[in-house]
Amino acid sequence: MDATRLEARGKLTRRAAIASFSAALVLGVVKAYAAMETGSVAMLGSLADTALDLIASIITLIGVRVAAEPADADHRFGHGKAEPIAALLQTVFITVSAIGIGWRAVQAFTNETPPAEAELGIGVSIFAILVTLALVSYQRVIVSRTGSLAIDADRMHYQSDLLLNLSVIAALVLDAMLGMRGADPLFGVFIALWLVWGAFKTARHALDMLMDKEWPDEKREALKALVCAVPGVEGIHELKTRHAGHTDFIQFHIWVDPHMTVQAAHDIVDVVEAGVLEAFPGSDILVHVDPSGHFDTHAAQEESHAK
Repeated sequence: MDATRLEARGKLTRRAAIASFSAALVLGVVKAYAAMETGSVAMLGSLADTALDLIASIITLIGVRVAAEPADADHRFGHGKAEPIAALLQTVFITVSAIGIGWRAVQAFTNETPPAEAELGIGVSIFAILVTLALVSYQRVIVSRTGSLAIDADRMHYQSDLLLNLSVIAALVLDAMLGMRGADPLFGVFIALWLVWGAFKTARHALDMLMDKEWPDEKREALKALVCAVPGVEGIHELKTRHAGHTDFIQFHIWVDPHMTVQAAHDIVDVVEAGVLEAFPGSDILVHVDPSGHFDTHAAQEESHAK
């Protein structure tokens, strides 16, 4: 990715991370007050989630700042993997939070005292829903423009917060207003399980990037078709792909007429690279030219193992 695009992307992701931090800070203050006044386990769970949102937002901000730095002598492939690392750290905080909420909810099943000031808790939860909707909408726009994994992980977590806040409202209405004892801790357990599930999905995505998982088959086949459609290209093999932060890394070999001049082969590579960049903007591409039908010995062995 060129320096101009990298800088522009960095500005957008930093703004999204700052917006996330600001939202978590505001919601943390109002939920802390509501949790103290109501004594609701569900509200306490929501507060714990927001407190971890605040920590996660700081991690995300650091991650996107590092990921936006251009490649240097020590990091030739750039700093894109800072984003999945940030996302992975988020999942640790989310999981710890979920365990704490679940434990508190189990203890609360023996407490016969219903939550107090239910109206306050419901009002705070409605306010949280409105703030979260605004933030998630903004983050969705940023992710569509940058493809940032860290911001997308943050967005998915805040998106789950919508259900979490609705759960708090339901718990308070059922337990404090309708007298259904046990509804509040039951929703606390539900919230804890929901957080663990979200953390698992985010961790899986982050690990895929850190482990250099290949593109989906459909995307790989589209790339192969695009390359093979270039005049002079007689085939493609040894295709390797991965994604790190904001950049797709693509490398492959193409077959050309063995009697072709070096200049002619170079011209074909230029056309191939231009086509791939048009279809996959910002990619880092490495193309190797082979005479038609030729396989490197080690590459042929890798290809057979891959199959």
